[in-house]
Amino acid sequence: MLVAQSASASPAMYVPLVLLFVLAAAFAVGSVLLGPLVGPSRYNKAKLQAYECGIEPSPQPLVGGGRMPVAYYITAMLFILFDIEMVFLYPFAVSADSLGIFGLVEIVLFIATVGFAYAYVWRRGGLDWN
Repeated sequence: MLVAQSASASPAMYVPLVLLFVLAAAFAVGSVLLGPLVGPSRYNKAKLQAYECGIEPSPQPLVGGGRMPVAYYITAMLFILFDIEMVFLYPFAVSADSLGIFGLVEIVLFIATVGFAYAYVWRRGGLDWN
């Protein structure tokens, strides 16, 4: 017969959780501190220059100095949009049997909605790299 657990949890139950947090913090701090010590230190002129996602850095600031192409940002937002679709599709894939025909209809409507959004972006040229 099962014995009911007491309402108050003992502090010993939280020891593995605290150890996990301590281990994660030690790994993060250790990685940051050991990186410069262990890694190679061959510096050259190219490594010391600013890198702006494939765009040649300009001496002028972007404010008033010219327009920044937004193709990178649009691509990133589209990636996030369609990545969120996968987040919603995964629970359906896990429990498709228990949802039945109602779940199937709902997921088809969801995929159709995202498909219309994809077709709209494609037609408007959001996927072209010109």
